[in-house]
Formats: sequence, C-alpha cells, structure tokens
Amino acid sequence: MMKTLQRLGKSLMLPVACLPAAGILMGIGYWIDQNVMSGLGDPNVVAFFLVKAGGAIIDNMAILFAIGVAVGMSKDQDGTSALAGLVSWLMTQQILSPAVVSVLTGAEANAAFGKVNNQFIGIVSGLIGAFCYNKFKDTKLPDALAFFSGKRCVAIMAALMTLVVDLILFFVWPFIYGALIQLGEAIMSLGALGVGIYTFLNRLLIPVGLHHALNSVFWFDVAGINDIARFWGTAPADGLQPLEAGMYMSGFFPVMMFGLPAAALAMYHTAKSNKKKVAAGLLFSGALCAFFTGVTEPLEFSFMFLAPVLYVIYALLCGIVAGITVLFPFRAGFWFSAGFVDWFFSFKSPMAEGGLLLIPIGLVTAVIFYIVFRVAIQALDLKTPGREDDEDTEADMKVTLKNDNFTEIAAIILEGLGGKDNIASADNCITRLRMEVKDRLLVDEKKIKSAGIAGVIRPGKNSVQVIVGPKVQFVADELKKML
Repeated sequence: MMKTLQRLGKSLMLPVACLPAAGILMGIGYWIDQNVMSGLGDPNVVAFFLVKAGGAIIDNMAILFAIGVAVGMSKDQDGTSALAGLVSWLMTQQILSPAVVSVLTGAEANAAFGKVNNQFIGIVSGLIGAFCYNKFKDTKLPDALAFFSGKRCVAIMAALMTLVVDLILFFVWPFIYGALIQLGEAIMSLGALGVGIYTFLNRLLIPVGLHHALNSVFWFDVAGINDIARFWGTAPADGLQPLEAGMYMSGFFPVMMFGLPAAALAMYHTAKSNKKKVAAGLLFSGALCAFFTGVTEPLEFSFMFLAPVLYVIYALLCGIVAGITVLFPFRAGFWFSAGFVDWFFSFKSPMAEGGLLLIPIGLVTAVIFYIVFRVAIQALDLKTPGREDDEDTEADMKVTLKNDNFTEIAAIILEGLGGKDNIASADNCITRLRMEVKDRLLVDEKKIKSAGIAGVIRPGKNSVQVIVGPKVQFVADELKKML
C-alpha cells in the first residue's frame, strides 16, 4: 500500500511542478491591484491579465492531476493513459454536474454536485485511466472489432469504468459533502479550540479537495459566519468586535508564510546528498509560492502521498498554530489566500488588529515546523522529496558508459533481462533503469554488464535495477522503443 502511495506521489510531481509559476503570477497580479480578487471597483488590466493567466492553471488543477496520475501510474508512461484519464475526468464533470443531476432526479441538484471539480475527482480519474491502460492496452478483439484492439480500447474501457464509479458517487457524494457542512456548524461555538479543529480538518481534506465544503461554513454565509466579507467590510458586521472578525483566516498566515517554508528547508536538509539539487528546485519554488501568495499545494502535494504520516503531523501542527494564534490580538484576512500579499493589504481593513504581531508568531512557527519536520523525517525515515526508495547513490552519478551508442546498450540490456517478453514494466530514475521481470531466472547479469553497465541490483523477487549513470534517460528511451 505504501509503495502505491509513493508511486502516486511521484506521479503528481509533474503537474505539481506547474503550480508555483501559476501562484506567483496570481500573487503579482493581486499585488498590483487588490480589486482583481475582491471584485470591488474596476481592476487594473495588467493585474487582471496576470491573475487570469495563473488561474488557468490553479483553477484546473484537477485536470492536471487526472493527466499526471494517469501517465505516472501507467506501466510505461504512454500518452494513451493520459487520454483515458482525461476521458474519465470529462465524463464525471458532465454526469455529476448540477444541470444533469437535476434532470436525472427531477429536482434541484444537491449543492454537493457544484463541487465535483476538485483534486480528489482528478486523482480518481487518473487512476481509472492508468488502470484501464495497464489492463487493456494489449487486448485483442475479434476481427470484426479489430480496429478497437490494443490501445484504442483503453479510453473506451475507461469510459465504461467511469460510468460505474460515477453511479457510486451519485449517491455517496452528497452524503460526504453534507457531513462536512454539519461538522463545520457543530464546531462554530468552540472558540479558539474550534479554530484549531477547523484548520486541522481544512489541511487534512486538501488531498481530496473537500476542504472547500468546510471553508464555505466559516468563510462564507452558509451558517452566518461569513468571515471574509465581515473582515473586509463588504457584509454587515453589526455587534462584531475587531477580534471576532477574521478568526477563521488569521491562523493560516503563520503557517503559509513561515511554517511551510521552514518545512521545505527541513525537507531539503534531509534529502540525500545527490538529490538535493533536484529537491531544491521543487521545494524552494513551492516555499516562495506559499510565502508570497499563500498557494500551498505545490509543497503539500510534494509530500502528502510520499509521506502520508508526515502530512497528518503537518495538519495537526496547522491546527495547533491556528488555535494559539487567535488567542493573540492579531487579526488578518484575505481575498485570495494567507500569503504576504494578503497580509500586506490586511492593514487596510477596519477589523485588522496587530498586523506586525505576525512576525514574532511566524518566526516561532517556523522554528517549530522545522524541528518537527526534520525530526519526524529522520526518525521515521519518511520518503519526502529526495528520500524516495530505490534512489540513486552518489557513486551512481559518477558512472560513465563506455560509449554513447544508446541503441546498442539498450539492446544488450534487453537481451540480458530475458528479452522483450520477460519485461513486465520499465521505468527509470536519475541514474538507474528500474525493471519488473516476469521470470527472474532469465536475467543474465553478466550479459547486462557487458554493455559497460556499472552494476545490477535486485531489490525484490522480480525487481531489477540497472545502474547506467546520468545518461540513463537516453538508454531508457531506446529501451522503451524496443518494448
């Protein structure tokens, strides 16, 4: 199970890598003109352009996840799986849309069906696409249907499987969504404790995209709180004292501006030495994105599936920090998210309090996050970016092939692995080919090494890793062509 989750986490790295750029674009646009988010007045044209450009990615994150998971979880990362994942996603968005549901039921659609555009549905669609690709890519149909054999039948099978999954979601989704609304209303009267519980659940629900249901209770006018509008003065705040507005937003600022960047630093420091440069690109761009704009998904999705235990610890830390933060005379709010830009503009609100208190609160939060993340990662040997299983060693990076005839090298390796028919799956990391073979007894290590290969490792019964060195991608590409 853990291996599957880690593979899912790796599959999300490609779409997640798109998010920091989008978040920074939106943050710059919001910095130029706050009205582009608040809807008050006419927004600056440049700001509007930048926010919409970034929003095109952020708002369609679930589609990126559907495609990324479908490709990453398929056996050979073929584009056919991406098409199948996209087919599944599009079908779910249509079948479970409020308009279609209202026709099917003959009544107004449950509010839950307005929230099916989320990361959870994207991941499910991607998994359907990958499963159907792995299962049906080699299917042979009768001559009359031969045109639809092999990869052409993958999307068709994905569509059929999606129908079954959507039928289940048709009954289950409103129940899940409604339960979250009721939970939110139940913790409204708990003060700082309620803020902590809400923040903990908010982070915990991000992987499945259901945090929006919970947010609607506290940030908008579902249960009479309407925290965002009351803080900014766009809704009546009769009888509210300054510290009563912004309660459910203030606690996010120390986490997003200080806690998450500190967690990224801890993950960087605990990455394997030969992987630090690779990890740095993802972690530090995500940290900048979280600090500046409050977009946290690039960092959160970088470890939530690779190290789910750490993600639960992270959610708990967020709840504790938020609950303690609201005990201080500090209140800030946002239109977009709890980053530097929103904190800066929060000073304009009549309900804002103690804005500069964020700095000492945030610094303490950063120290706590760094220590907890670093200790947890090392003590539990968690697979955060740069620490995944079967990773390359520093010695692997120094391996040099005897020549650059990658086609010849790949052919020798394939022969040494027992030939095309003995390969169950083929993948590669930074320096190694990672293969699953059907019959381990057919593997000839001496033959493989004759291609100038540094070594062959067998981490499992049917697993074979071939140490090629930094040029592994070229060999892997030729090998996949032969397969």
